[in-house]
Amino acid sequence: LLKIPDFSCCDVNCIFFRFQIQRGKTDPTSYKSLGDCFRTIFQREGLLGFYKGIFPPILAETPKRAVKFFTFEQYKKLLGYASLLPGLAFAVAGLGSGLTEAVVVNPFEVVKVTLQTNRNAFTEQPSSFVQARQIIKTSGLGFQGLNKGLTATLGRHGVFNMVYFGFYFNVKNILPVNKDPNLEFLRKFGIGLVSGTIASVINIPFDVAKSRIQGPQPVPGEIKYRTCFKTMATVYKEEG
Repeated sequence: LLKIPDFSCCDVNCIFFRFQIQRGKTDPTSYKSLGDCFRTIFQREGLLGFYKGIFPPILAETPKRAVKFFTFEQYKKLLGYASLLPGLAFAVAGLGSGLTEAVVVNPFEVVKVTLQTNRNAFTEQPSSFVQARQIIKTSGLGFQGLNKGLTATLGRHGVFNMVYFGFYFNVKNILPVNKDPNLEFLRKFGIGLVSGTIASVINIPFDVAKSRIQGPQPVPGEIKYRTCFKTMATVYKEEG
């Protein structure tokens, strides 16, 4: 049986991806603010517009979690032979699990982003499977097709899991266990909340790069955002 680590708080994929204001200032379709994004989506695409691209994450969630936790345990066991400090071992095992997880989820991310950046009404856009076939037909399975933005996805998941697992397990082992069940829940919840927050703050540049690469380019027919680190450099140069 798969041994799942003791977790009380995990990162969650949800429909709020649509509200990430990650397009460049020069993009004519960029949203001005979170409120503007809400209003624009509701006015142009209706209530179901908030749920675009929800099927790929649901489809990927089970294998994603299985890969994350299973590979974390395996990498942790392997690192046990390397005589690493426990704190470093947790972080490196988290990095390995994140990189492995990214390879599994990236095709689903490409389909999801393509669907979510489609501004047609929910009923007018293709299904997830039709969209996936279209991507494969026009661009193939490679780095311009179903695996577009893989490097950025590797960075996003690798960095997040490295920080999250490393911080969570190290701090959990330092803070004493509380005999009161309610206080013990709050202890674990608080550590998980802080771990996820720190990991998200650190990995968000990779997420921005992923969104720019996998989403529509500012000028149709021109590829402005092509590779992970070049995209980061462009965003930094143009937007700070």
